[in-house]
Amino acid sequence: MMKIDLNKPEYYVNRELSWLKFNLRVLREAGVRNLPLLERLRFVAISASNLDEFFMVRVAGLIEQKAAGVDHVDAAGLNVEDQLRNIALSAHNQMKLKYRYFFALVNELEKYAIRFSRVKDVEPDQRRELENYYQEMVFPVLTPMAVDAARPFPFLANKSLNIAVELRDQKGEQKIAFVQVPSVLPRFISLMGRDGERSYVFLEDLIMEHCQDLFKGLTIVDMVSFRITRDSDLEVEEDATRDLMKEIERSLRKRKRGAAVRLEINATDDKYLKDFLVENLDLEPRDVYEIQGPLDLTFLNKFIDQPGMDQWKFTPYTGQQPEELPDYEDLFGKIREHDILLHHPYESFDPIVKLVSEAAEDPQVLAIKQTLYRVSGNSPLVAALARAAENGKQVTALVELKARFDEENNIVWARRLEKAGCHVIYGLMGLKTHSKIILIVRKEADGIKRYVHLGTGNYNDKTAKLYTDLGLLTANDQYGQDASAFFNVLSGYSEPPVFNKLVMAPIGLREKIYELVDREIAHVKAGGTGYIAAKMNSLIDQPVIRKFYEASQAGVKIDLIVRGICGLRPGIKGVSENITVRSIIGRFLEHSRVYYFANNGNEELYLSSADMMPRNLNDRVELLFPVERKAHIDRVKEFLDLCLKDNVGAHGMLANGTWRRAYPHGRKRISVQAAMMQRAKSHAPKKSMPMEQRLKPMVRREE
Repeated sequence: MMKIDLNKPEYYVNRELSWLKFNLRVLREAGVRNLPLLERLRFVAISASNLDEFFMVRVAGLIEQKAAGVDHVDAAGLNVEDQLRNIALSAHNQMKLKYRYFFALVNELEKYAIRFSRVKDVEPDQRRELENYYQEMVFPVLTPMAVDAARPFPFLANKSLNIAVELRDQKGEQKIAFVQVPSVLPRFISLMGRDGERSYVFLEDLIMEHCQDLFKGLTIVDMVSFRITRDSDLEVEEDATRDLMKEIERSLRKRKRGAAVRLEINATDDKYLKDFLVENLDLEPRDVYEIQGPLDLTFLNKFIDQPGMDQWKFTPYTGQQPEELPDYEDLFGKIREHDILLHHPYESFDPIVKLVSEAAEDPQVLAIKQTLYRVSGNSPLVAALARAAENGKQVTALVELKARFDEENNIVWARRLEKAGCHVIYGLMGLKTHSKIILIVRKEADGIKRYVHLGTGNYNDKTAKLYTDLGLLTANDQYGQDASAFFNVLSGYSEPPVFNKLVMAPIGLREKIYELVDREIAHVKAGGTGYIAAKMNSLIDQPVIRKFYEASQAGVKIDLIVRGICGLRPGIKGVSENITVRSIIGRFLEHSRVYYFANNGNEELYLSSADMMPRNLNDRVELLFPVERKAHIDRVKEFLDLCLKDNVGAHGMLANGTWRRAYPHGRKRISVQAAMMQRAKSHAPKKSMPMEQRLKPMVRREE
């Protein structure tokens, strides 16, 4: 049998195009009719926000490569220009679909007396209300910016909304000016009609209606609103700096002035303004997105979250009391009894906050060490760490200053923690610390005891209500020793240790994955069976994909659950016919990383902060850790099984790289997220039930 070359481009999907397909799956949730109306609209907003970041980082990076003359060909056989051309084609089609969904959903809203209106279409009394609002709130903050020989093309901030105005003076000479739509004011103005009808007017429309006031003595020829997306990737010279925080702050200032990579502009019959912008922003025609509708649909998030909108949204869900924690009394004692598995957002994130808060006040606690990658705006965990330091405990906080788009937030937290007396570290040179770990050192009657939390998601109490993640609480000495050794590596000059339980990237996690896959291959070759189930956010690392291909060729069955980017093509004869790939889009963002290996009956299951991407395996400090209690393994397996049976939010990937939505087709509807919510409710300690439920009589059902 001829050996197949597993490096052939046709066996791989380009990273950027795969990401665009993921965003398309998100966007298409807006077309799912059995979802609440405003939740469908929220998927439009999410896809818009995703696309912004994609252009700011990924497209910007490709444009920089092209400018530098880089002609690298990726695993899928595409060079930089190929990628930019295909991205533009896909992104333009996606923008068109996004606005089709937007207008369709806005039309549905009108059935409920909720509409977006032009200034010229509102009732006279509403017009007067708008006039007052403009004079009192808007006009004072407007600054018209002329463009001429003395006043060159101004800098327009990233993602800012602007109005370009073409003018003629009394001599007939053409002039150009800009008006920035103030970001300090709400994007839309709410108006109540006489019959309870709610109308919403866009701020830019109100400004354009009064634009003549800003240019007295001139004639307005044309006006068009536009928005610029700029290169926002940070360039941090770690090797050349003694103060990483100052270097990050310098780069953040620079970010705001990055080169333009995309122009969104309202469609106009007059090409002059568009051409003027394209020329001055140094853009290519494919970088221009002409839009029939309001720009920047991310505003929809604020629109949806207004008071009085609940009837068109999901029924609120509150994370349940974890089934292994009937109460939060004596958390240390409960963790000593046995490891505790937590599944967010189905189970509450409160135990983590409670644990660190109690540790801050507990006189027996000597030290707390924690990694912080992304935290909430008013983080109770950061507050608890600060209190702990103020209470005289040894507190070490690793704050990752290079967490993309959270840099400013993390600088604020780092300074607050330093002020409170915490030892703040920023990780290792050239590496992002993405691992999620807490270590609490406590003096007890029988000596020093270490308590550890390990997770797949960030220590963010806000996103823990929206992202699905798994976490483990343990007092196992081997985990405790590993946690101490891990923090010693981060804070000192310690050599990477030989861990008991933990596996760390970039110095062993990749090799561990290879080892586990190779073991499944060996079982098959020895006449046994091999099976792998892996859930992650992204799979793009070519060597890992190649290893999965080798396993498939050997007869190992592999089920992959990949939310976002996937560079692997399943179902290729002779290469990947034993591999399935599915993605689940739902109410919550699937974020947990789970790696299961059947091991010929001696199953092993690992959780991790790491996806299978080069950046995670090569350029980040990540952790992989085993789940060892049989009850926990069974519980996670049940979750994985539901992921694989989901026919509500699941999409399957075909061999050609396209995705097909799963449908029940007359079978029972299975939603992993709905099932996990129900499971969390049914397994929650009974005393956490509302009183009316607790007092409800039990009815015996005949079997």
